[in-house]
Amino acid sequence: MDNVSVHIKISGKVHGVFFRATAKEIAEKNNLSGWVKNVSDGNVEVIVSGNKGNVEKFIEWCKDGPERAEVRNIIVTYVEAKIFKEFKVIRE
Repeated sequence: MDNVSVHIKISGKVHGVFFRATAKEIAEKNNLSGWVKNVSDGNVEVIVSGNKGNVEKFIEWCKDGPERAEVRNIIVTYVEAKIFKEFKVIRE
């Protein structure tokens, strides 16, 4: 399958619920690369790249997130395919 990259914005109760750490685990299990970070507006932002099927699995996971999260909305935008060495949690 083709490799794809997506930009994902996740809103809801997504800070302080291990969203970033769990996203990293899910991404690594699915051989995906990219990054995840908390945004000052209370949302989480992700760029994820890899096999299209695995990226779609990751998107599905983002709709619920980790156990304590309360995801209200996600916006998924396909972007030009990017290559990353790993999946990183960005702390700002």
